[in-house]
Amino acid sequence: MTPGIPGNVAETRALLARGGYLAGDALAASVFLALKLQRPLLLEGEAGVGKTEVAKVLAAVLGRPLVRLQCYEGLDLSNAAYEWNYSRQLLHIRASEAAGQVSAASLERDLYSADYLLKRPLLQALELSAEGKGPVLLIDELDRADEPFEAFLLEVLADYQITIPELGTIRAAEPPVTILTSNRTREVHDAVRRRCFYCWIDYPTAAREAEILKLKLPQAPSELTAQIVAFVQSIRRMDLYKSPGIAETINWAQALTALDCVALELEAVNSTLGTLLKYQDDISRIQGSEAARLLEQVKSRAREAAFAAEADSA
Repeated sequence: MTPGIPGNVAETRALLARGGYLAGDALAASVFLALKLQRPLLLEGEAGVGKTEVAKVLAAVLGRPLVRLQCYEGLDLSNAAYEWNYSRQLLHIRASEAAGQVSAASLERDLYSADYLLKRPLLQALELSAEGKGPVLLIDELDRADEPFEAFLLEVLADYQITIPELGTIRAAEPPVTILTSNRTREVHDAVRRRCFYCWIDYPTAAREAEILKLKLPQAPSELTAQIVAFVQSIRRMDLYKSPGIAETINWAQALTALDCVALELEAVNSTLGTLLKYQDDISRIQGSEAARLLEQVKSRAREAAFAAEADSA
């Protein structure tokens, strides 16, 4: 049985948790309102904090298809919504001429029909809704697209429709669950923001990050998980070119677990930093003495916490 829309914020948080996503209060409320009121949701935050994962999890737990539009520089309407299949149209013209069917009106009707339309993600999402349930439409990394492209989105975001001059207006029978993400490499235009609900996803707190690691890697030793979280939290306070997101924390924990580490050791940290940090300048800054300092700091705090816990229980 396909799950329905959750009835409140608590149910929304539980629904996301069933898909392996631990959402905070603000995100759970934003997702609930977007589902309940059928409005697009714009998620902003640093890369790797879990914005794209929200759409993937929603598609999985709601039992809906995921339609993804990956944005990039130079993206235009023909790659995002639709374009005409010009080669097929040309073949049809030649076939009609060869058969003696030269009526301009009938030829034009044939050429500009749905049979010759190449449907891209935006149009696919609108048409899938005709089957009974709107899909989850993910418009990913909108900030990577050029600003003029955002104008193409306004009709979709406001009315869940696309106007094709030759065919007319195609409307969604049921609005797709629409999630937009941005890493904020540039500002998304106000016209797009006004048509969306908004939520900023920040780096997780240490407690939340530990919960996520336990959920994603239950087989990881508890001491290793605690040390990874403390180490990553310390790194994020440094002025790096790119601080690691929760996705990188999970990758690092997977790598260390695969190496059968039960606790953080300097050699393992130095050899696996490439799974946590993605720029050589950042890796060079952390490797060696700085990693040793951070590791000693992490272990010292763990010892202090253990001593305090013993004192409290005594």
